[in-house]
Amino acid sequence: MTTWKQFAQGDPALAAYGSERLAGRVAYLATLRPDGGPRVYPVTPIVGQEELFIFMEPTSPKGLDLRRDGRYALHCGVEDNSGGAGEFSISGRAMLVEAPAMRAAAIQSASYAPKDRYILFALSVEQAAAITYEGDQMLRRRWQAVAD
Repeated sequence: MTTWKQFAQGDPALAAYGSERLAGRVAYLATLRPDGGPRVYPVTPIVGQEELFIFMEPTSPKGLDLRRDGRYALHCGVEDNSGGAGEFSISGRAMLVEAPAMRAAAIQSASYAPKDRYILFALSVEQAAAITYEGDQMLRRRWQAVAD
């Protein structure tokens, strides 16, 4: 599992941009339903303690999806029809976090107060991409984890 820290070491500029676009903001999480179809949810990612986390209600369909099949994609909210401050997306695998120390780290890094009942997932970063705009020019950046 490639952590946010490893991603940031591999491409510091892209990770900094991703943190700016995701942390404390609404983003869109895509999961896989039991029939293999896509499902999309708004979430508030937490970038902190060198990890990427998301909290959610324990009965949420997205949590059930991630427990069954951890594959996910996450895309930042876009500010306007022109792309605003740009786009950032990542994909990887989600892992349910049960370690109290890791949960405490996620709570400490959150921009809101997660409820005690919420479950927590740590998200690996297997691929990351950004699109930014300078005038009429679209600039693309990509990063991919090195396979073990």
